[in-house]
Amino acid sequence: MKNFRHIITALVIISILGSCSKKTHPAESTSTSTANTTSVAKPASPARVKKVKTVVPKVIVVNDSVASKTFDGRYYYDLGGHRYWRSNKDGKYYIYNKSMNSDPAFKKQ
Repeated sequence: MKNFRHIITALVIISILGSCSKKTHPAESTSTSTANTTSVAKPASPARVKKVKTVVPKVIVVNDSVASKTFDGRYYYDLGGHRYWRSNKDGKYYIYNKSMNSDPAFKKQ
């Protein structure tokens, strides 16, 4: 009789431990899931926004009273993150490039 009790107790303990290791989730019924939740549609992909390229003019005409002056007497004007230097030949402001370093029209007077 003692062996029979030990066997039954062992089977009960094994069945309890076995049932705890199984993770089961009951299926949701359709009536409770539609009543409690709302469906939100997700976009398929984010919309791409095209960047607008602003045209940077090569030559501008600026009054010398609004332009800035360097310590050596040359005039410059900053517009949209670009620096324009005054030409001594025609008085127009040209966007900076490396060839200005050797051009006598952009040297101090």
